[in-house]
Amino acid sequence: MSRFFSEKYAALTPYVPGEQPRDMQYLKLNTNESPYPPIPAVVEAAREEATRANLYSDPTAFALRQALAARYDVSPDEVIAVNGSDEALNFAFMAFCDAAHPAVFPDITYGFYPVFARLCGVPYEEIPLREDFTLDPEEYIRRPGKTVFLANPNAPTGIFLPLAQVERIVRADPDRVIIVDEAYVDFGGESAIKLIPQYPNLLVVRTYSKSRSLAGARLGFAVGQASLIADLETIRYSTNPYNVNRMTLAMGAASLAHDDVNRQRCRTVAEVRDRTAAEMRSLGFDVTDSSANFLFARHPAVDGESLYRKLRQRGILVRHFTLPRIRDYNRITVGTAEQMKTFTAAVREILEEST
Repeated sequence: MSRFFSEKYAALTPYVPGEQPRDMQYLKLNTNESPYPPIPAVVEAAREEATRANLYSDPTAFALRQALAARYDVSPDEVIAVNGSDEALNFAFMAFCDAAHPAVFPDITYGFYPVFARLCGVPYEEIPLREDFTLDPEEYIRRPGKTVFLANPNAPTGIFLPLAQVERIVRADPDRVIIVDEAYVDFGGESAIKLIPQYPNLLVVRTYSKSRSLAGARLGFAVGQASLIADLETIRYSTNPYNVNRMTLAMGAASLAHDDVNRQRCRTVAEVRDRTAAEMRSLGFDVTDSSANFLFARHPAVDGESLYRKLRQRGILVRHFTLPRIRDYNRITVGTAEQMKTFTAAVREILEEST
């Protein structure tokens, strides 16, 4: 840190992304990426648009917003395109949180929420999940005026809060905004987008990273009633109006044109997830009921950090967290069926060594 760094950020602890080591070829099951490459037509759309990279991208993202609106049965003015869903979340902290409307979110959830809150100077409260990592809607209902951030399915637990319970939270206080972060909803959850016509205080944030194989393209979007989206557009135009590049915009629209392929891939990942979870349970793991493209598990015979390190030595990366409540757990991205066979075979070896 230089002596010029602003004091207002001096105590900021940044978000730590999943490791991306380059010392060897790893089986990467640590960052919840899709195991499938982009659809060929999506790659071709980017290649064609690259010939016009000397020109700025469309700051309105008009074509993409139209395609997203058609896909989700909303109006184009109810959609904003962003540089990864993290940008939409950052905008939401800036737009809808302040001293009068502090942020609130679970204690075990996406690690960027407290970072955004501190970055934006927003007071926040972390509400403990139940012992089984499920979320109690009443804890949020009895905190009127606080802006709620809910990852659904939650990360890193993978547990989905039924839509009826989400609606209870949204309905309880129409004078505050509820942000539902649906990064993983395509793998088994039910989207809250269908609730948007009824609730002007609901914002749903989505990403192309997981279910559409475009993590490296950095594309996300948010859906809400037009007034909420206009608030986010004010923030966007005040920071970076050309926030999504030409190639990514083209890839986003092309991906929607082949969304049947994306949906089938999600179903396949979910099937592999459930088979892997069953096998891990047969090996003695405690595994949460995941609706996402990852598993969250612990084993009584080997602690979470040891399992992470032993897998890493075998060329397999998973995500280990050091928070006291979850340090015995690891989050395992679901890859292809073959990749998960490699993973479970390595786990069997490690367990045999540990007993």
